[in-house]
Amino acid sequence: MNHLLPRRTAAGLALGLVACLGLASCSSEAEADTEAGAAETRTVQTADGAVEIPAEPVRVAALDNTSFATLKAFGITPVAVPKPLLPSEGYDDWASDESIADAGSHREPVLEAVSEADPDLIIGGYRFAEQTEELSKIAPTIDISPSAEAEGGFVESLKTQTTTLGEIFGEEEKAAELVAALEEAQESAAAETDGESVFLAVASGGHIDNGSERLGRITEPLGLTNVLEAEGDSIHNDSGLAPETIAQLNPDWMIVLDRDAATGTEGASPAQQLVSEQEAWKDTTFITQDHVIYLPAMFYVTEGIQAYTEVYGQIADAFSAA
Repeated sequence: MNHLLPRRTAAGLALGLVACLGLASCSSEAEADTEAGAAETRTVQTADGAVEIPAEPVRVAALDNTSFATLKAFGITPVAVPKPLLPSEGYDDWASDESIADAGSHREPVLEAVSEADPDLIIGGYRFAEQTEELSKIAPTIDISPSAEAEGGFVESLKTQTTTLGEIFGEEEKAAELVAALEEAQESAAAETDGESVFLAVASGGHIDNGSERLGRITEPLGLTNVLEAEGDSIHNDSGLAPETIAQLNPDWMIVLDRDAATGTEGASPAQQLVSEQEAWKDTTFITQDHVIYLPAMFYVTEGIQAYTEVYGQIADAFSAA
């Protein structure tokens, strides 16, 4: 009896072995490709849940103004920004660079310009939160902007935003420095304040109004007592607040945001002039004791971690000198 395999059978086995080896090789290559693909993306937690983005984004559209200064600190030049929202100080290079597309404003967004800029990541949210769905059709869009509704409040979420941006762009060390600077300034301000009453004011449309809707974010971690609470969208609308009402409340301090200065409102008087012209305030504590803090002119259009760090430094210095 011949125990040797027929030639056809032996040849079949050989071909089968080659095929198996080929399949194994293909399988290994497929697994490698899958792992490589996974390594090219990362998952970021946003206000809209988990979003998958490029692991190393190169073409970034930056629409959230609270992220601008941090992106600059990281050396990021965006491919698209809302140029009408750029602060008039410190962003001349972005404003004049024709290679940076103009995304318009949140009130009149130009999403076509964002699309033509061909971003691989869009930093949205804040003023552009309503456009998230449309922007996501262009490229992965993340809303990691600070929010008063976030856990720990607005200032705490500034830290989270900065840390997340540091992770996205490989700038963890610089992000940690920015967070540490904010915490130090905040602690200094908290050490100088002791529950004093304060009127949070906004100069808008040529008059002084209640600014608690926006500025309450500053005082919340300090334990200062706001004499007026937020009333709807008071930062933009005329609430009809009478100067006499503030005089009767007679707060210890006044913190003023000059929205007109930030937005370039034509013909508007500076906040300092508006305050000094209020006859009803001449005998108040904040006027007689010179307890008025004017926020940086561009605060309304910056509002990022650097802006809050500067403001807490202002507050610490003012209260320390009082």
